[in-house]
Amino acid sequence: MIEGLKKIGFDADDTLWVNEVFFRETEQLFYELMADFSDKETIAAELYRTEINNMALYGYGVKAFILSVIETAHKVAGGRLPASVVGEIVELGKKQLLQPVELLEEVEETLNALVGRYELILVTKGDLLDQERKLASSGLEHLFHHVEIMSDKTEREYGKLLRHIDVLPEEFMMIGNSLRSDILPPLALGSYAVHVPYHMTWEHERVEEPVVNSRFYTADSLWDIIGLLP
Repeated sequence: MIEGLKKIGFDADDTLWVNEVFFRETEQLFYELMADFSDKETIAAELYRTEINNMALYGYGVKAFILSVIETAHKVAGGRLPASVVGEIVELGKKQLLQPVELLEEVEETLNALVGRYELILVTKGDLLDQERKLASSGLEHLFHHVEIMSDKTEREYGKLLRHIDVLPEEFMMIGNSLRSDILPPLALGSYAVHVPYHMTWEHERVEEPVVNSRFYTADSLWDIIGLLP
């Protein structure tokens, strides 16, 4: 049982609503689009390298992803990429940005059970416009006391957040599907963290080493968090 909490942070993508699936669908369509230039494995490896190299410039989100997809296509095609393919990639990006928001199971029930008992904070990263659109479409916006859209989820950014919402680290708990982004930084600050795994995780967000910390918990579903609280 976790005592003394005042505020609870929730990740958004793949914690509250579906996200990674759409990236993988766009990726698959991109591989098919580039089939005349190279095989899927070669393109996938080049795309991942390009995304990682561009992260400091572009950050996260669909727009950053599509820019890296276009750059990858140019590289794989050896500078012979038809303009029509660039146009098709741009359309893939627009289609992904317009995907309807699909809430995961028990999200509404969990948030409604906690609101009023704790201040709920949405803590997400990525493109500002896209994340604002998804939140507005989700029907959940009214449940959050504060919304924080970060360029990246680092220990420094979480520290700034805790100061901004005026809470001590030990009075804050973060919940999310990514060990790298949602769990390790808050734990390093002395906060609680609950990992709710999602069946699909981007390679960059994976952490191979087990997390060992007395403030770390895992839950099979979002609703299981209720059992951790008084």
